[in-house]
Amino acid sequence: MVPVPAGSPYPEAVPALLSLSHVAATTLPALGPDWLDPASMITTFVQWVGPWAVLGVMLVIFAETGLLVGFFLPGDSLLFTLGLFVHTGQVPVNIWVVSSLMWVAAVAGDQTGYAIGRKAGPAIFNKPDSRLFKQEHVTRTRTFFNRHGGKAVTLACFVPIVRTFTPVMAGVGQMRYRHFVGFNVLGATVWAFALVWLGYVLGGHVWIRENIDATILTIVGLSLLPMVISWLSARLRRRSEITEGTEGTERA
Repeated sequence: MVPVPAGSPYPEAVPALLSLSHVAATTLPALGPDWLDPASMITTFVQWVGPWAVLGVMLVIFAETGLLVGFFLPGDSLLFTLGLFVHTGQVPVNIWVVSSLMWVAAVAGDQTGYAIGRKAGPAIFNKPDSRLFKQEHVTRTRTFFNRHGGKAVTLACFVPIVRTFTPVMAGVGQMRYRHFVGFNVLGATVWAFALVWLGYVLGGHVWIRENIDATILTIVGLSLLPMVISWLSARLRRRSEITEGTEGTERA
């Protein structure tokens, strides 16, 4: 186990962040697809910077929740695995500190996404219609967030990919910032703390530790379930509308 740095954390944090940047630029891509595996990612961070690996996970969570290019990064499974590694001592940091830092990263990422959307909003609203772009879609987005923004922002935290794009769309739709922050903090709090603590608690079970790959796949599958259900519901609804329209035409 790597000892926790003593004294003020700030002097050590700077070289730790530099080392993590080097890992992200060289080591992780060299691992191929494995670098997207939560366990491999955290292990690599720990090998390079010890307990400061938590900062590396924070950067990943920030990118996954706030930067559009981070939609492919692990989120749910990464938080769960981090909690498990804290339990086993592979990440020697207090669980409350870890879960709080993940919450900060998630909230900061979402605020960044909102700011990106808010900044891009005026340019999008003034953009003329084209084959790929319709002002009607922007108007619908704005109307949606005016009506259902709070619920959408909170629930999006629990759905991979969707949580990356929802803050941006909330900004584009000009959802009131105070409204956005309140619901976003609520969703991010439950998401970050629940998953980290779930991994921490289940880390005490031998089967979970010995079958971490299967456990992570289960977490990923469960996190994707709401998106699959939503897609199937929309598909069935469209079929129903088409059927009703066809029957109405035949009666006429």
